[in-house]
Amino acid sequence: MFWFMEGTCFLPTFLVIWSSSTFLISYIIAVLDGHVDAIFPYISDTGARPPESGVFGLMTTITAFASVATMFARFKHVQKLQEDANARPWLNLAAFWCGLVSCLGMGIVGTFQVTLMPYTHDVGAVMFFIFGVAYTIMQSITSYLTHPYGSSMAVCHLRAAVSALALLAAFPMIVCAALVPSKLDWDAHDKGYVLHLVSAIFEWVVTFSFVLFFLSYIREFQRFKLTLTMEMLVDT
Repeated sequence: MFWFMEGTCFLPTFLVIWSSSTFLISYIIAVLDGHVDAIFPYISDTGARPPESGVFGLMTTITAFASVATMFARFKHVQKLQEDANARPWLNLAAFWCGLVSCLGMGIVGTFQVTLMPYTHDVGAVMFFIFGVAYTIMQSITSYLTHPYGSSMAVCHLRAAVSALALLAAFPMIVCAALVPSKLDWDAHDKGYVLHLVSAIFEWVVTFSFVLFFLSYIREFQRFKLTLTMEMLVDT
């Protein structure tokens, strides 16, 4: 059996590979077509114009569903760990709902391009980043609470560091983005270019912090399986 087929390891493995490919493929297409600057464009700008917009929308939607599946598996795993560990059921549930809202925001970002419906797109982006950061923080705390039944202490520290990085990067990303106009074509001499660049850099940092966080799930997901049971209802 291949390592990625052990337990439910295929869920975070697929999510990490697919999500990374989503952002990188649309970026490469957009740069080659001359639609964005090669130096840290906004991620959503790399999917704002065809043909990359179709690729970005499709792959982002699949990423959102893969994220939901992975978060649900993590939610059920923590529920099982609660039988032995000092976990907080409300914290696990709150993290799961934050994750769902973040995935909904990701779907909105991929579906409503910034050039067509900018306000709807921006609302989706805020949902994705804010609730995504909240999810990583809550799951980091849960990792410590379920130790040693869940992940190792090294992984707990890694998740805490990644969630802290995402939180610290989210503030300048949002603040700088709010101070610059929303447009696709930027030049180094444009007013507000530095703020735009800072915001875009931190957007990439937050996004790949999420990817790294899910990467930390892989070994833990090798240790459990999710099973589906069916019960027939008998008419009386």
